[in-house]
Amino acid sequence: MTLKVHVHTDSPERATALFDGRGEVSHLDVADMREQVGARAERLAAAAAAANGAPGDGPLPVCAVLAVVSGPGMRRLYEEIGAQALDGGPTLNPSTYDLLAGVHAVAAEQVVVLPNSPNVIMAAEKAADLSDKQVSVVKSRSQQAGLAAALALDPNRAAEANRMAMEEALDQVRTGGVARAVRDDGQGRFAAGEAVGYVDEELLAWGGPESTLGVVLETLADDAELLTCIEGDGAPLSAASVRRLVPDGVELELSDGGQPSWWWLISAE
Repeated sequence: MTLKVHVHTDSPERATALFDGRGEVSHLDVADMREQVGARAERLAAAAAAANGAPGDGPLPVCAVLAVVSGPGMRRLYEEIGAQALDGGPTLNPSTYDLLAGVHAVAAEQVVVLPNSPNVIMAAEKAADLSDKQVSVVKSRSQQAGLAAALALDPNRAAEANRMAMEEALDQVRTGGVARAVRDDGQGRFAAGEAVGYVDEELLAWGGPESTLGVVLETLADDAELLTCIEGDGAPLSAASVRRLVPDGVELELSDGGQPSWWWLISAE
């Protein structure tokens, strides 16, 4: 029998000692969450400083990020980590021209574009082909996934190298979300106005907002250490109610995105 055990503790040596004489440990990974959070904060500060520096503050970064967003809070979240945000409108669907203009407005000669929707990827790739700049496209399919990818940016690295690093970061992230159903389900599972919950684009739960969000959070929390939950416009639960739904031992970052259509956008790392 093989077991996979995930433990949060301040004394890892005591935890591993429990298995002495009881079996063979085939793989052991010990990480300091305090160091990880500190390193993440340093990356955020460095990226923001590189992207937001005034022209007279020093040389421009080699590479920067353009992210398609919807919602004022979502724009702020991206700009706080050094990305330039392009308003994709309520449906997150900018034109190729909008994307091309956004690329040219970025203060760097090389740009990585985060489409943040499967419907925007083709337009982003077309804009990359038309641009005079060196542009790479990371095929991010959601705004919450794009945030995780943007953290992997090194402003002193070329766009293609950043694309590979950011796609690797995407591979480590699971995503989900809860939205208000806009119409009755054809299979009779839910009615318009009820909550529908997704994990990795698969419909997983439906019904009341609290129970639906609870299922999505619990599913994403499995084997995760950090959940990022971004509240959208009109989300029907308080921050305290959301926090009560998070399983024990999992850290939660709760932010206001203001995005339309989705009550909560969630990622798990």
